[in-house]
Amino acid sequence: MSSHLTLCEAFQSTAERNPYLVALRTPGDAVSITWREYDRRVRRIAAGLAALGVGRGDTVGLMLTNRPEFHLVDAAALHLGAVPFSVYNTSPAEQLAYVFANAGNTFVVTEQGFVPTLRESGEQLRLICLDPGVAGTLSLAEVEEGGAPDFDFDAAWRAVEPGDLATIIYTSGTTGPPKGVELSHANVLAVSAAVEDAYDFKPGDRALSFLPSAHIADRVVSHYASLMFGVVVTTVADPKLVAAALPDARPQIFFAVPRVWQKFKLAIDTALAAEPSAAKRKIAAWAVGVGARHNALLREGKPIPGALALRHRLADKLVLAKLREKLGLDETKLCASGAAAIPLETLEYFWGLGIKIYEIWGMSETAGLGTSTREGHLRLGSVGRAVHGTEVVLAEDGELLIRGGSVMTGYRNDPTRTAETVDAEGWVHTGDIGTIDDDGFVSIVDRKKELIISSSGKNMSPTNIENSIKAASSVIGQVVAIGDDKPYVSALIVLDADAAAALAAEHGTADSPAAVVAHDGVRDLVAAAVRAGNAKLSRIEQVKRFRILSAVWEPGGDELTPTLKLRRKPIAEKYAHDIDDLYAPSPTRETIDLG
Repeated sequence: MSSHLTLCEAFQSTAERNPYLVALRTPGDAVSITWREYDRRVRRIAAGLAALGVGRGDTVGLMLTNRPEFHLVDAAALHLGAVPFSVYNTSPAEQLAYVFANAGNTFVVTEQGFVPTLRESGEQLRLICLDPGVAGTLSLAEVEEGGAPDFDFDAAWRAVEPGDLATIIYTSGTTGPPKGVELSHANVLAVSAAVEDAYDFKPGDRALSFLPSAHIADRVVSHYASLMFGVVVTTVADPKLVAAALPDARPQIFFAVPRVWQKFKLAIDTALAAEPSAAKRKIAAWAVGVGARHNALLREGKPIPGALALRHRLADKLVLAKLREKLGLDETKLCASGAAAIPLETLEYFWGLGIKIYEIWGMSETAGLGTSTREGHLRLGSVGRAVHGTEVVLAEDGELLIRGGSVMTGYRNDPTRTAETVDAEGWVHTGDIGTIDDDGFVSIVDRKKELIISSSGKNMSPTNIENSIKAASSVIGQVVAIGDDKPYVSALIVLDADAAAALAAEHGTADSPAAVVAHDGVRDLVAAAVRAGNAKLSRIEQVKRFRILSAVWEPGGDELTPTLKLRRKPIAEKYAHDIDDLYAPSPTRETIDLG
C-alpha cells in the first residue's frame, strides 16, 4: 500500500520516478505532456496563483471541458493547499451563483465558451481563461508568467496535511439545491488504497477522461489515479466523441455510466445487423452466442466442455477479438460501470464479448467508492463487497449504511444536512435500499425515496422496472416508471437519439422526433420491447400503458442530471399532462395500452 499522506506527496513521488513517461495527452497526441513537463507547469501555475493571493484553504473553481489543463490547474492548486473544485458545464448561471456563494471562491479557471454564463453568475468573480485575449479575464499564460521568482513551492506543498480539503464535489441536485461534499486528502487516499488493493494499476496504464470532472468518478479514475499511480490520461473534450477516442487511447482502465455501455451495445448490434453478407451476419450471431455460453460457465466457476472451448477459441478469433479491437477495449484490465444501475443483460452481453465489466457502488460522500466486484469477487447483478477499509451494513428498514476512511468531512457550510447524513458513529445513511447476502455481496434495490407504492400498497423498484424494459431494446434511451399511489404502473419512454435517426431513415419518416415516435412501426417496436421487459417482471410491476415522448433529453437538462440520473420530480411536473393521460379512462392515441 502507498505510504503517501497527501496527493501532493503522491504527485511529487510519481513525477520523480517517471519523468519521461507521458502523463497527459489528447487523441492523436495533439497534446502530449510528460511527467517532467507536468511538474514544471504545476510549479509555474502554483506560483502564479500564489501571486494572485491564492493560498492554503482557499477555493478555486474550475469550469472546463476534459482537457490536460484541468489536471495542471487542479494539481497546482492542491500544491498550494488550496481547494480546487469543478462545476458542471451545463449548469445555468443561477445554480452557479449558488455553488460559488457556498464555496466562497474568488477565482474560476475556465475557457472562452463559458465566460458569458460565468459573468451572468457573478460579476465579482475573477476569471482565468485558457484562451488568451478574452476581455476582462487573465489568461492562464499570464498566470504562469506572473509568479514570484522566489516563491517557495516545496515549502507550500510540504505544509499540506492529510486533513486539508482536496476538493468539493457538488451533488447534481436531484432533490434540491446542490450540496458541497468536502473531501480531504485523507479521504481521497483512503479510496486510492481501496483501488490499489482491488486493482493492479501501474505507471503507464492508460485511462480515458470524458465524464464531467465535477463528478467524483472522473476524478478518481483519471485525475487521482494519475497522481497516485502514474496512469496516462487521455482527455476527450467532447463526450460524444468517446467512441472515436477509444481506439486511439486503448485504455486499460475504463469507467463509464450504464447509458454509455448501452450505447456501445447499440452501436455493435447496429453494425452487425448492417453487415451486407448474410453468411457473415450468421457467423457473428453464432460467435456472440458462443461467447455468452462460454463466459456464463466461466463466471459460475463451472468446467468448460472441450467442444465449447474449441468453438469459443474459433469465435474469438473470427469475431469477438475483432469487436473488442474495433471498440478500443481489447487491452483493458479494468472496465467498470457505476453511478446508476446497469441492466444485468447488458453486463452479460459484454462479458460474452470478452469485455469484463465490474460494477462498483459509492457516493460522492464516500469519495466515489464503497463496494466493488472484481476478479475473484464477482456476482453479476451485485455491486460487490465492501472495499478495503470500508464497512457496509443494513439499517432496520433496509437502508445501506457505510463507514470508512473515505467518508466526507461534511457538507460545506451545512451542519444540519451533514448530521442528517452521517450519524454520531460515522455511518453514512446512503438513501439506497439494498440487500447483503451471506457472502457479503451487496445488491441495490432502489433509492429509498424513489420506491413506488401502488394504490394497493405494493412496494416496487422503479429502477428494476425501467432496466427490464431498457434491456429489451437498445433503441430505448430512457424509461420513467410511474405508479406511486396509482392502480397500475405506466411509463414515459424516450428513444435513444442515434437510434431515432436510424429509425427515421429506415421508415422513411421526416427526421424529427415527433414524426419518428408517431410511426406505427416504431410504436410496435417499442411495444414489443415493453412486453419483453414485462415478461421478466411480476404481474404488479408490469407496465400497462406507456407514451413515447418526442423530446430529446440531454445530460444536465430538466430531466437528466449531468451523469444521466433521472430527475423524477421535475419530470413529473413537466410531463404532468402526459402522465394524466396514462391514467385517463379514454386515453389519446399517444398513449399505448397493452391491455
